[in-house]
Amino acid sequence: MWQTIVIGSGIGGLAAAAALARRGKRVLLLEQHSVAGGQTQTFRRQDWVFATGVHYLGGFGPQPGPEGQFRRLMDWLGDGSLRFAPCANPYDIVRLPGFEFGIAHPEAAYRAALLQRFPGEAAAIARWFDACHQARKAGTTLMVAHQLPAWIGWGWQLLRGRQADAWAGRTLADQLAQVAHPQLRAVLGARWGDYGAPPAIAPFIEHAWVTGAYDGGAYYPVGGPARFAETLLPTLRAAGGECRLGADVQRIVVEDGRAVGVEVLQAGTMVTERADHVISDIGLANTLACLDPSVAGPWREQARTLAPGLVYMALYIGLEGDIAAAGASSANHWIYDSDDIGRAWQQPADEDAPGLFVSFPSLKDPSWHGPPTAEVLALAEPGAFAPWLDGATDAGDYAAFKDWVAARLLGQFQRHFPRLAPLVRFHEAATPLTQRHFVRAVGGSMYGLEMSVDRLGSEALRLRTPVPGLLLAGQDVMGPGVQAAFMGGLMAAATVEPALWRQMGA
Repeated sequence: MWQTIVIGSGIGGLAAAAALARRGKRVLLLEQHSVAGGQTQTFRRQDWVFATGVHYLGGFGPQPGPEGQFRRLMDWLGDGSLRFAPCANPYDIVRLPGFEFGIAHPEAAYRAALLQRFPGEAAAIARWFDACHQARKAGTTLMVAHQLPAWIGWGWQLLRGRQADAWAGRTLADQLAQVAHPQLRAVLGARWGDYGAPPAIAPFIEHAWVTGAYDGGAYYPVGGPARFAETLLPTLRAAGGECRLGADVQRIVVEDGRAVGVEVLQAGTMVTERADHVISDIGLANTLACLDPSVAGPWREQARTLAPGLVYMALYIGLEGDIAAAGASSANHWIYDSDDIGRAWQQPADEDAPGLFVSFPSLKDPSWHGPPTAEVLALAEPGAFAPWLDGATDAGDYAAFKDWVAARLLGQFQRHFPRLAPLVRFHEAATPLTQRHFVRAVGGSMYGLEMSVDRLGSEALRLRTPVPGLLLAGQDVMGPGVQAAFMGGLMAAATVEPALWRQMGA
């Protein structure tokens, strides 16, 4: 019946399914939740609509070249109706005690603003951007070598990997240590929340990649993030494919060493679906949990070295009135309580979050018709939520803890945006337990596996798994965030259908 089964309808699974459908393949897309889209889904509370995981995107501009590559791919994969609106420029604002700096695009504008603000740091600024350019090149070399068949990847690495290897072990903290000025150092490293790993462990390659992704501008989907699923699913169905919601994959079926289908629980009935290939967009740990323990022992051993990343608290805020007149904009705010920007929240019940990310989605979408919204995120250490993640503490205690932390986050938001405080009408918090429930995030992690130097080169995270017929897609393969997960899905599809590689260079 099916040529490929895709597990999980996050942006990676959607991209893989739509790409294969564009090549005429019959694809079955399975989603355990009642809504497709993973972290691109939205939800409604009273009159307010909130986005769950999309704050801004790079590569979706009108320009030719890399600055518009993702937009062109989306136009090809979908029905052509999805549009993207530019965010403000500066698109990111770093706020420290008594200090504020707006990060603008393109890179030339960003560099000029840094030189104007830090005139005595010209040499450090030049070194930083030169290092970013070299790290991105090294990252591309490593990515290509890592996702090719093993024997080809070995040759590629031998020819081009020596310099790349030198960058692979460098953390963001290593690179920031070369910058003496504390506020300049904070501005350059502030956006590590975009991939969820603090500077001490984050690969500098990842930081250079992610921050460089907005050189062509920051964009937001017109109509909200749910438009990704709305524009990609018709492509799947037009080719004879199907998206099943409430479909909980229990087991990946392996026969004679090859993945040949899945066992899926839907409406209380277990059904077996078979296909030539299975693409998993549910993360490495969840994928391994769907395989019989006797399958792929060495792969499991490699996977044990990789841990879930940081968790987060999210506060969804509904407002009333003209929030733009009260100081809000479509720019994001990275707010820290000191120049030390590398700390995650240790004790949410007893202290304010050391860093906040604040976004106003309603001001990013020109088609927004409802009352305005804000979103506040704070990255935290998993241990703060361990009693409830482990199921060892009473649910009543969890509700009280959640309300207490939500009130603390709301208080921080109102102190940083005092003119918006009187406009707040609603708020609701999401915790790592929310993340685990809705998208099956292991440990409630924000971005899946921890984005560390060890992860960057892990043999456990190849597109082609040790189980023939089974491929990985999404952010565990390529890296955290929408763009990386999207590309991970496309690359998995291209591995199944090689003609897609040419299309990906559009």
